[in-house]
Amino acid sequence: MSEAKTSVLANVTAIEAAAPKAPAVAGRKRRGKGAGGTVIMVLGLLILFGGWALAVKYLEIPSYILPSPVAVWHALWSGIAVSPSSPLGYYLPLWGTLKNAAIGLAIGSGLGLVLGSLMAESRVIEKLLMPYAFALQSLPKVAIAPLVVIWFGFGDGSKVAISALLAFFPMLINSFTGLRAVEPERIDLMRSLSASRFETYRIVKLPNAAPYIFAGLDMAVVYALLGTIVAEFLGAQQGMGVVITQAQAVTDVAGVFAALVILGAMGILLHGIVRGLEARIVHWGDRGRK
Repeated sequence: MSEAKTSVLANVTAIEAAAPKAPAVAGRKRRGKGAGGTVIMVLGLLILFGGWALAVKYLEIPSYILPSPVAVWHALWSGIAVSPSSPLGYYLPLWGTLKNAAIGLAIGSGLGLVLGSLMAESRVIEKLLMPYAFALQSLPKVAIAPLVVIWFGFGDGSKVAISALLAFFPMLINSFTGLRAVEPERIDLMRSLSASRFETYRIVKLPNAAPYIFAGLDMAVVYALLGTIVAEFLGAQQGMGVVITQAQAVTDVAGVFAALVILGAMGILLHGIVRGLEARIVHWGDRGRK
């Protein structure tokens, strides 16, 4: 590549990186809206737990069907107010679940991004792989989970495999869609500059697909956690799925609800982490948000 073309491509890269920055005023408005959203969420939780407590009390719902919020809080606190290394707490099971979910997420989302990129770049690869991807996604994961356990055993391998399987498809479809959604004019510009396919992918297509990729990652992180829990139901030595199964075995409904509260909180936290990364990396995507 000549020095002139290299200079032009560098200028295009600088324009791509600098042009979409959102103004500081918009950032302050988003922070204000974020604070308002937090207040609404807290009010929603108060209404939910208040209605829950009133329903249990005045409708006289048995505790083995729906425990009171106080009972769930006691069960939750009994697993939190212990040493992190205690086998009676939630810390070790939660760590085991999150660890396997994170590994499965990395494998599944990584493969989804790579294959989605290949299919977006090649019609032949798209026609070859896309039907099998949809066929794999249409299979009920609960039905094939026992097969995965047989293949990978009752250790961490089966948890990682099912987690990766559930995280794979959202990243595949979103990355493929984002890479194909780039404006033809931008592709023509790169061609006029004699840019290679990799340079076009890196400078134009990948930044354009970044919002789609993070949307897929937002779904994949929840699916990865779900896949790990499903695998733990089928057989595991440790994990939040094991905690739920053990609580069900002794009809500890409050303990089941406590574990579900923890998993729900983890889902919200992971969603927030992904959105935070998106806000830092895909800064130009904030301009279209109201």
